[in-house]
Amino acid sequence: MARGPRQADIARIAGVSQATVSVVLGGNRAGVRLAESTRRRVRAAAEELGYVPDPVATRLASSRNNLLGLYTFTATFPTDVADSYYPILVGVEEEAAELGQDLILFTGSSAGTRTHDHARIRRTRLADGCLFLGRHVPDEPIRELVTSGFPVVYIGRREELGGTIPYVGADYVSASAAVIGRLAEAGHTSIRYLREDDDAPSSRDRERGVLEGAAAHRVDIGVERFAGGRLPCPRRWTADGVTAVVVEETDTGAVFHAVTRAVAGAGLSVPQDLSLAVLGRPPAGTTGPVVSGFEVPRREMGRGAVRLLAALVEPDRRAPAEPHRLLPCAPVAGDTIRRIREEA
Repeated sequence: MARGPRQADIARIAGVSQATVSVVLGGNRAGVRLAESTRRRVRAAAEELGYVPDPVATRLASSRNNLLGLYTFTATFPTDVADSYYPILVGVEEEAAELGQDLILFTGSSAGTRTHDHARIRRTRLADGCLFLGRHVPDEPIRELVTSGFPVVYIGRREELGGTIPYVGADYVSASAAVIGRLAEAGHTSIRYLREDDDAPSSRDRERGVLEGAAAHRVDIGVERFAGGRLPCPRRWTADGVTAVVVEETDTGAVFHAVTRAVAGAGLSVPQDLSLAVLGRPPAGTTGPVVSGFEVPRREMGRGAVRLLAALVEPDRRAPAEPHRLLPCAPVAGDTIRRIREEA
């Protein structure tokens, strides 16, 4: 079997020492002074020969191998373009490719389920650093990684471990408050907010934004949690003076589907009888008028998380990054908010 090209072959073609080849291809971490023409000759020779560094040797030499991990606490990695996590993964791949980083997808379990098992999460150390994705943080195994200095970045705002987990998330508070503001401007003064019966930072942020928006615009807001049971009849809402319903966006779409079914079952229509807004976007496949809400910048969150992780992995080579960053959500005006101010 023919052997692959080695650094000695590159040195011969480029007319330099093997030590110089090692410095150039290793990223010159020691800061050795080299002429730009020398660097170009070495890289041109390496490209001509199709040289690929041995990842094991590279890791031994530099303790890094340009591998970033990705671990999710969902049952499977989303591959359906309709999945809310899909654009996040697209952003992760795009940014990793631009930065010359490869990705390792940690499967967590061959049985198709995710666990918070310490041993499985420790395997992420095979990479230089790891991105994590999921509604809930397994405190202890993540604490082990963070306190040991292993680079970790969550995609989505995290508040666990005293706020020490770096993250890139969405500004759900401001976006949710803006949705309530749009309803108030349209004349709605009595609103119901329905959310899933689950506690995660994204859910708490949305509810906080709803309450702040209601307080700022002097809107009467009622918050209800949906745990998979039957919703109150929407006609009871309208009888109490409610003119708009706001629902939480989650990956299950449970609240949105429950509300729209209940409204239709009561013989009511949107937005003529009840205005409707979603704190995010409605589930894929939703038909009818465009639902008012906002766009979660998932693709940008994926890209930003990779940039932050790369900066944590190589602080000597990359500009320091803000460890906690929230991205704005673009409003979606939609067609499901009826103006009633003029009708009052």
